[in-house]
Amino acid sequence: MKPTPAPLGLYLHIPFCRSKCVYCDFYSLPRSEDRMDAYADALCAHLTETAPFAANHLVDTVYFGGGTPSYLGAKRLAKILKVILKKFRVAKDAEITLEANPDSAGDWKALRTLRKCGFNRISLGMQSADDTELAEIGRVHTMAQVSAAVEAARKAKFQNLSLDLIYGLPHQTLEGWQKTLSAAADLEPEHLSCYGLKVEAGTPLFDRKDTAGLPGDEAQADMYLYAVEFLKAQGYEQYEISNFARPGFASRHNLKYWTLGEYAGFGPGAHSDFGGVRYAYTRDLEAYIRGARDHAPMLSESERIPPLDRDTEWIMLGLRTTAGLDPKVFENRFRRRFACFLPFLRQCAGAGYAVEEDGCWRLTPRGFLVSNQIIGGMLDALAADKQRRAEAAARGDFRVHLD
Repeated sequence: MKPTPAPLGLYLHIPFCRSKCVYCDFYSLPRSEDRMDAYADALCAHLTETAPFAANHLVDTVYFGGGTPSYLGAKRLAKILKVILKKFRVAKDAEITLEANPDSAGDWKALRTLRKCGFNRISLGMQSADDTELAEIGRVHTMAQVSAAVEAARKAKFQNLSLDLIYGLPHQTLEGWQKTLSAAADLEPEHLSCYGLKVEAGTPLFDRKDTAGLPGDEAQADMYLYAVEFLKAQGYEQYEISNFARPGFASRHNLKYWTLGEYAGFGPGAHSDFGGVRYAYTRDLEAYIRGARDHAPMLSESERIPPLDRDTEWIMLGLRTTAGLDPKVFENRFRRRFACFLPFLRQCAGAGYAVEEDGCWRLTPRGFLVSNQIIGGMLDALAADKQRRAEAAARGDFRVHLD
């Protein structure tokens, strides 16, 4: 009897964009259209070279992210996906996502071409329904273009559509955020991502953060909590801190990241967790093209992590989801007791930040707002437990393993 192939996600980083937003710290390159063909060829070569290493895997998700993947053009995107479908073992019901900006996703015929070649999910970067807010953060589209892109996607017969939104934008009020959420819900997407604006060092927004009119932490918290309640009332189920979906439409690819599933990334800056190794490619377009063409080194980092050492990742990622942490899964997977976390989790529950349901622990919406602090407390509890066990072992006292 043949073993069941392990599931695998593929991530394709498309670094091109029409212009760079003031908050963006992803590896993306405006005004580099002349390198698109060379890059598409490099991706195809790298995919072809890597495919044999995934022979025992079944690709069940493919995600084209960026940058602005739709800016690469339908022909190049179709060419890359064709290589994936030919060289990898791809599930018939695989989720195949294309990120797109509204200004480059308004041609329904081009979208129909992409759907026919295999794409079945589109994630549109709407961000806001207010044209003034969009201009403030350097977005090159308008709300009218968002509506047109949604209409084009539906006309092209896409039945799985996601919209990205950002709250905490410069000069944004709770009322403005409410209008954006209402406008997004009116477009009837199957999925919504709501991200709090992060001001990253090295971005233009960081340089003027003190004068940009950014809402404070309390205002951002109000926006987040409103989104959770509003989207619930609209029929969207929250399944991760920032993600909401109609039943059956949670992003299968993104869930891989939060459940320690395997994924292989391609492109400059892309990360992977594949074959027990975490690795990333250099954030340099030309170095990546050379590496794919000449088999030259292009990794920026690589680390092999034993399965039993992934307990901290499991805790950190699991607390981002509404499924939360199952003590039995933890104990079976990492061969250690979950009890060390219980005193801290009970404190969190007493403060309204966590709940225990059906034996599993998860954060509440208010807990999600302080998830970094809660994760820090959980990791402190884990570190203290490991230290206690190490000291007991040094004394020759192995009864601690029975705790």
